[in-house]
Amino acid sequence: MASEEAGSRIAAAVDLGSTSVHLLVARIVDHRVEPRNDESAFLGLGEAVAERGLLGSETREALVDALARFAATAREADAESITFVATEPLRRLADAARIVAEVEEGTGVPLHVLEHDEEAFLTLIGVTEGRPVEREILVVDIGGGSSEFVSIGLDRRAARAVGVRVGAAGLTSRLVDGDPPTAAEVGDLRRAARDAVAEAPDARPDEIVVVGGTGSNLLRIAPETDGRRRLDRSDLAAALRAVTGATADELAARHGVRPARARILGAGAAIVEAVLDRYGADEARVSDGGIREGTVLAVSHAGVAWRDQLERLAHGWVGTE
Repeated sequence: MASEEAGSRIAAAVDLGSTSVHLLVARIVDHRVEPRNDESAFLGLGEAVAERGLLGSETREALVDALARFAATAREADAESITFVATEPLRRLADAARIVAEVEEGTGVPLHVLEHDEEAFLTLIGVTEGRPVEREILVVDIGGGSSEFVSIGLDRRAARAVGVRVGAAGLTSRLVDGDPPTAAEVGDLRRAARDAVAEAPDARPDEIVVVGGTGSNLLRIAPETDGRRRLDRSDLAAALRAVTGATADELAARHGVRPARARILGAGAAIVEAVLDRYGADEARVSDGGIREGTVLAVSHAGVAWRDQLERLAHGWVGTE
Protein backbone atom coordinates (compact mmCIF):
# COMPACT_ATOMS: atom_id res chain seq x y z
CA MET A 1 0.00 0.00 0.00
CA ALA A 2 1.72 3.19 -1.14
CA SER A 3 1.51 6.57 0.56
CA GLU A 4 -1.49 8.44 -0.75
CA GLU A 5 0.12 11.85 -0.97
CA ALA A 6 3.60 13.03 -1.97
CA GLY A 7 5.70 13.64 1.13
CA SER A 8 3.36 11.69 3.41
CA ARG A 9 4.28 8.69 5.49
CA ILE A 10 2.53 6.05 7.54
CA ALA A 11 3.49 5.58 11.20
CA ALA A 12 2.07 3.67 14.14
CA ALA A 13 2.18 4.03 17.90
CA VAL A 14 0.80 1.92 20.73
CA ASP A 15 0.29 3.34 24.21
CA LEU A 16 0.21 0.90 27.14
CA GLY A 17 -1.85 2.70 29.76
CA SER A 18 -3.60 1.70 32.96
CA THR A 19 -7.04 1.35 31.36
CA SER A 20 -6.29 0.29 27.77
CA VAL A 21 -3.62 -0.69 25.30
CA HIS A 22 -4.31 1.54 22.33
CA LEU A 23 -3.11 1.45 18.71
CA LEU A 24 -2.97 4.40 16.33
CA VAL A 25 -1.95 3.96 12.69
CA ALA A 26 -1.83 7.33 10.98
CA ARG A 27 -0.79 9.05 7.82
CA ILE A 28 1.42 12.08 8.49
CA VAL A 29 1.28 14.88 5.96
CA ASP A 30 3.68 17.66 6.95
CA HIS A 31 2.74 18.02 10.65
CA ARG A 32 -0.83 16.74 10.39
CA VAL A 33 -1.84 13.37 11.80
CA GLU A 34 -4.61 11.66 9.86
CA PRO A 35 -5.80 8.48 11.66
CA ARG A 36 -6.24 5.38 9.54
CA ASN A 37 -6.71 2.78 12.26
CA ASP A 38 -7.58 3.39 15.90
CA GLU A 39 -8.32 0.44 18.18
CA SER A 40 -7.81 -0.64 21.75
CA ALA A 41 -7.75 -3.63 24.06
CA PHE A 42 -8.69 -3.48 27.72
CA LEU A 43 -6.25 -5.64 29.67
CA GLY A 44 -6.51 -4.17 33.18
CA LEU A 45 -2.83 -3.31 33.59
CA GLY A 46 -3.64 -0.72 36.23
CA GLU A 47 -5.69 -3.26 38.21
CA ALA A 48 -2.72 -5.62 38.17
CA VAL A 49 -0.57 -2.92 39.72
CA ALA A 50 -3.12 -2.25 42.46
CA GLU A 51 -3.91 -5.90 43.24
CA ARG A 52 -0.64 -7.78 42.74
CA GLY A 53 2.13 -5.36 41.81
CA LEU A 54 2.97 -7.48 38.75
CA LEU A 55 1.25 -8.81 35.64
CA GLY A 56 2.14 -12.46 35.92
CA SER A 57 2.61 -14.90 33.07
CA GLU A 58 -1.01 -15.13 31.90
CA THR A 59 -1.52 -11.36 31.54
CA ARG A 60 1.95 -10.92 30.05
CA GLU A 61 1.02 -13.47 27.39
CA ALA A 62 -2.25 -11.66 26.66
CA LEU A 63 -0.38 -8.36 26.40
CA VAL A 64 2.20 -9.76 23.99
CA ASP A 65 -0.57 -11.31 21.88
CA ALA A 66 -2.42 -7.97 21.68
CA LEU A 67 0.74 -6.08 20.76
CA ALA A 68 1.65 -8.67 18.13
CA ARG A 69 -1.80 -8.18 16.55
CA PHE A 70 -1.35 -4.41 16.62
CA ALA A 71 2.13 -4.68 15.07
CA ALA A 72 0.72 -6.89 12.31
CA THR A 73 -2.02 -4.34 11.63
CA ALA A 74 0.57 -1.58 11.38
CA ARG A 75 2.79 -3.59 9.05
CA GLU A 76 -0.17 -4.44 6.81
CA ALA A 77 -0.78 -0.68 6.55
CA ASP A 78 2.86 -0.19 5.42
CA ALA A 79 3.81 1.75 8.55
CA GLU A 80 7.39 3.00 8.23
CA SER A 81 7.75 3.03 12.01
CA ILE A 82 6.04 1.22 14.88
CA THR A 83 6.63 2.56 18.38
CA PHE A 84 5.43 1.02 21.64
CA VAL A 85 5.35 3.34 24.67
CA ALA A 86 4.33 2.43 28.22
CA THR A 87 3.26 4.79 30.96
CA GLU A 88 2.17 4.50 34.59
CA PRO A 89 1.58 0.73 34.94
CA LEU A 90 5.01 -0.34 33.76
CA ARG A 91 6.74 2.32 35.84
CA ARG A 92 5.41 0.45 38.89
CA LEU A 93 5.14 -3.22 37.91
CA ALA A 94 7.64 -5.53 39.58
CA ASP A 95 7.97 -7.62 36.40
CA ALA A 96 8.42 -4.63 34.09
CA ALA A 97 11.85 -5.74 32.84
CA ARG A 98 10.48 -9.15 31.92
CA ILE A 99 7.52 -7.53 30.15
CA VAL A 100 9.85 -5.36 28.07
CA ALA A 101 11.94 -8.37 27.05
CA GLU A 102 8.94 -10.57 26.21
CA VAL A 103 7.25 -7.82 24.17
CA GLU A 104 10.31 -7.27 21.98
CA GLU A 105 10.85 -11.01 21.57
CA GLY A 106 7.21 -11.63 20.69
CA THR A 107 6.63 -8.65 18.39
CA GLY A 108 10.00 -7.51 17.10
CA VAL A 109 9.24 -4.00 18.39
CA PRO A 110 11.07 -2.41 21.36
CA LEU A 111 8.94 -1.21 24.27
CA HIS A 112 9.86 2.23 25.67
CA VAL A 113 8.89 2.75 29.32
CA LEU A 114 8.45 6.51 29.56
CA GLU A 115 9.31 8.79 32.43
CA HIS A 116 6.61 11.22 33.58
CA ASP A 117 8.14 14.16 31.71
CA GLU A 118 8.57 12.17 28.48
CA GLU A 119 4.92 11.13 28.60
CA ALA A 120 3.83 14.72 29.11
CA PHE A 121 6.05 16.11 26.34
CA LEU A 122 4.66 13.57 23.84
CA THR A 123 1.14 14.54 24.85
CA LEU A 124 1.92 18.23 24.29
CA ILE A 125 3.35 17.45 20.84
CA GLY A 126 0.16 15.54 20.03
CA VAL A 127 -1.96 18.55 20.99
CA THR A 128 0.11 21.20 19.16
CA GLU A 129 1.08 19.01 16.15
CA GLY A 130 4.58 20.45 16.37
CA ARG A 131 3.50 24.07 16.07
CA PRO A 132 5.33 26.61 18.26
CA VAL A 133 3.44 27.51 21.42
CA GLU A 134 2.03 31.03 21.21
CA ARG A 135 0.48 31.39 24.67
CA GLU A 136 0.51 29.78 28.09
CA ILE A 137 -1.23 26.42 27.93
CA LEU A 138 -1.66 23.56 30.36
CA VAL A 139 -2.22 20.10 28.94
CA VAL A 140 -3.65 17.45 31.27
CA ASP A 141 -3.66 13.79 30.30
CA ILE A 142 -5.95 11.93 32.70
CA GLY A 143 -4.94 8.31 32.71
CA GLY A 144 -6.15 5.32 34.64
CA GLY A 145 -3.50 5.41 37.35
CA SER A 146 -1.97 8.87 37.08
CA SER A 147 -2.36 12.20 35.33
CA GLU A 148 0.33 14.14 33.49
CA PHE A 149 0.43 17.93 33.64
CA VAL A 150 2.59 19.86 31.17
CA SER A 151 2.67 23.64 31.04
CA ILE A 152 4.49 25.78 28.52
CA GLY A 153 4.39 29.38 27.37
CA LEU A 154 6.24 32.03 25.43
CA ASP A 155 8.11 33.33 28.47
CA ARG A 156 9.33 29.91 29.62
CA ARG A 157 12.55 28.47 28.26
CA ALA A 158 11.60 24.91 29.15
CA ALA A 159 8.34 23.05 29.23
CA ARG A 160 7.44 21.89 32.71
CA ALA A 161 6.04 18.40 33.15
CA VAL A 162 4.79 16.83 36.37
CA GLY A 163 3.06 13.53 37.03
CA VAL A 164 0.37 13.46 39.71
CA ARG A 165 -0.69 10.13 41.22
CA VAL A 166 -4.39 10.41 40.50
CA GLY A 167 -6.22 8.55 37.75
CA ALA A 168 -9.79 7.66 36.89
CA ALA A 169 -9.41 3.90 37.27
CA GLY A 170 -7.42 4.15 40.49
CA LEU A 171 -9.90 6.48 42.15
CA THR A 172 -12.80 4.30 41.08
CA SER A 173 -11.32 1.06 42.40
CA ARG A 174 -10.48 2.73 45.70
CA LEU A 175 -13.71 4.63 46.37
CA VAL A 176 -16.60 3.18 44.34
CA ASP A 177 -18.40 -0.08 45.05
CA GLY A 178 -21.79 0.63 43.51
CA ASP A 179 -22.87 0.48 39.89
CA PRO A 180 -24.06 3.13 39.48
CA PRO A 181 -22.04 4.95 42.12
CA THR A 182 -23.98 6.53 44.96
CA ALA A 183 -24.11 10.26 45.61
CA ALA A 184 -21.91 9.68 48.66
CA GLU A 185 -19.33 7.86 46.53
CA VAL A 186 -19.33 10.71 44.00
CA GLY A 187 -18.70 13.10 46.90
CA ASP A 188 -15.74 10.95 47.94
CA LEU A 189 -14.40 11.02 44.37
CA ARG A 190 -14.63 14.81 44.21
CA ARG A 191 -12.85 15.28 47.55
CA ALA A 192 -10.09 12.81 46.70
CA ALA A 193 -9.57 14.36 43.26
CA ARG A 194 -9.39 17.86 44.74
CA ASP A 195 -6.83 16.76 47.34
CA ALA A 196 -4.66 15.02 44.74
CA VAL A 197 -4.80 17.82 42.16
CA ALA A 198 -3.71 20.30 44.84
CA GLU A 199 -0.25 18.79 44.27
CA ALA A 200 -0.29 19.72 40.57
CA PRO A 201 2.24 22.35 39.43
CA ASP A 202 1.59 26.06 39.79
CA ALA A 203 0.60 27.70 36.50
CA ARG A 204 -1.50 30.53 35.13
CA PRO A 205 -2.69 29.05 31.84
CA ASP A 206 -4.56 30.96 29.18
CA GLU A 207 -6.07 27.63 28.15
CA ILE A 208 -6.44 24.18 29.70
CA VAL A 209 -6.52 21.22 27.34
CA VAL A 210 -7.70 17.78 28.44
CA VAL A 211 -6.59 14.79 26.38
CA GLY A 212 -7.27 11.07 26.47
CA GLY A 213 -10.38 8.96 26.67
CA THR A 214 -11.71 10.71 29.77
CA GLY A 215 -12.40 14.03 28.07
CA SER A 216 -13.83 12.65 24.83
CA ASN A 217 -16.13 10.22 26.65
CA LEU A 218 -17.36 12.87 29.08
CA LEU A 219 -18.40 14.88 26.02
CA ARG A 220 -20.46 11.89 24.90
CA ILE A 221 -22.41 11.49 28.11
CA ALA A 222 -22.91 15.21 28.91
CA PRO A 223 -26.23 15.89 27.11
CA GLU A 224 -25.83 19.56 26.15
CA THR A 225 -22.38 19.66 24.52
CA ASP A 226 -23.90 19.48 21.00
CA GLY A 227 -20.61 18.85 19.26
CA ARG A 228 -18.62 21.37 21.31
CA ARG A 229 -15.09 20.28 22.11
CA ARG A 230 -15.16 21.96 25.52
CA LEU A 231 -16.23 20.92 28.99
CA ASP A 232 -17.52 23.53 31.40
CA ARG A 233 -18.80 23.13 34.94
CA SER A 234 -22.39 22.57 33.87
CA ASP A 235 -21.22 19.80 31.50
CA LEU A 236 -19.36 18.10 34.33
CA ALA A 237 -22.37 18.34 36.62
CA ALA A 238 -24.53 16.81 33.88
CA ALA A 239 -22.00 14.02 33.36
CA LEU A 240 -22.00 13.22 37.07
CA ARG A 241 -25.80 13.09 37.07
CA ALA A 242 -25.66 10.70 34.12
CA VAL A 243 -23.12 8.49 35.89
CA THR A 244 -25.18 8.23 39.06
CA GLY A 245 -28.40 7.65 37.13
CA ALA A 246 -27.39 4.60 35.08
CA THR A 247 -25.21 1.51 35.31
CA ALA A 248 -22.02 1.28 33.28
CA ASP A 249 -23.71 -1.09 30.82
CA GLU A 250 -26.65 1.29 30.42
CA LEU A 251 -24.32 4.24 29.81
CA ALA A 252 -22.37 2.19 27.29
CA ALA A 253 -25.49 1.24 25.34
CA ARG A 254 -26.93 4.75 25.48
CA HIS A 255 -23.83 6.76 24.52
CA GLY A 256 -21.53 4.38 22.66
CA VAL A 257 -18.97 4.26 25.46
CA ARG A 258 -17.16 1.06 26.37
CA PRO A 259 -18.49 -0.37 29.66
CA ALA A 260 -14.98 -0.43 31.17
CA ARG A 261 -14.62 3.26 30.36
CA ALA A 262 -18.16 4.14 31.50
CA ARG A 263 -17.40 2.63 34.89
CA ILE A 264 -14.64 5.21 35.58
CA LEU A 265 -16.20 8.34 34.09
CA GLY A 266 -17.46 9.61 37.45
CA ALA A 267 -13.88 9.74 38.67
CA GLY A 268 -12.82 11.33 35.38
CA ALA A 269 -15.39 14.10 35.77
CA ALA A 270 -14.24 14.66 39.35
CA ILE A 271 -10.63 15.04 38.20
CA VAL A 272 -11.53 17.52 35.43
CA GLU A 273 -13.57 19.52 37.94
CA ALA A 274 -10.62 19.53 40.36
CA VAL A 275 -8.32 20.78 37.58
CA LEU A 276 -10.68 23.68 36.82
CA ASP A 277 -10.80 24.52 40.54
CA ARG A 278 -7.01 24.30 40.90
CA TYR A 279 -6.40 26.82 38.13
CA GLY A 280 -9.47 29.04 38.51
CA ALA A 281 -10.81 28.15 35.07
CA ASP A 282 -14.38 27.89 33.82
CA GLU A 283 -13.80 25.33 31.07
CA ALA A 284 -11.29 23.04 29.39
CA ARG A 285 -10.85 22.22 25.74
CA VAL A 286 -10.93 18.54 24.83
CA SER A 287 -8.34 17.51 22.27
CA ASP A 288 -8.28 14.34 20.18
CA GLY A 289 -4.50 14.64 19.93
CA GLY A 290 -2.47 13.04 22.70
CA ILE A 291 0.39 10.70 23.46
CA ARG A 292 -0.03 8.44 20.42
CA GLU A 293 -0.28 11.37 18.00
CA GLY A 294 2.72 12.96 19.69
CA THR A 295 4.68 9.74 19.42
CA VAL A 296 4.14 9.27 15.68
CA LEU A 297 5.04 12.93 15.09
CA ALA A 298 8.17 12.84 17.27
CA VAL A 299 9.43 9.61 15.71
CA SER A 300 8.62 10.81 12.20
CA HIS A 301 10.47 14.09 12.76
CA ALA A 302 13.45 13.02 14.90
CA GLY A 303 13.92 9.35 14.00
CA VAL A 304 15.60 6.93 16.39
CA ALA A 305 16.87 9.79 18.57
CA TRP A 306 13.35 11.00 19.40
CA ARG A 307 13.64 10.43 23.16
CA ASP A 308 16.78 12.57 23.35
CA GLN A 309 14.99 15.51 21.69
CA LEU A 310 11.59 15.51 23.38
CA GLU A 311 11.92 18.71 25.38
CA ARG A 312 13.08 20.62 22.29
CA LEU A 313 10.32 19.11 20.19
CA ALA A 314 7.74 20.07 22.82
CA HIS A 315 8.39 23.72 22.01
CA GLY A 316 7.40 23.12 18.37
CA TRP A 317 9.31 22.97 15.13
CA VAL A 318 6.81 23.60 12.35
CA GLY A 319 7.89 26.72 10.44
CA THR A 320 11.06 27.15 12.49
CA GLU A 321 13.41 24.76 10.69
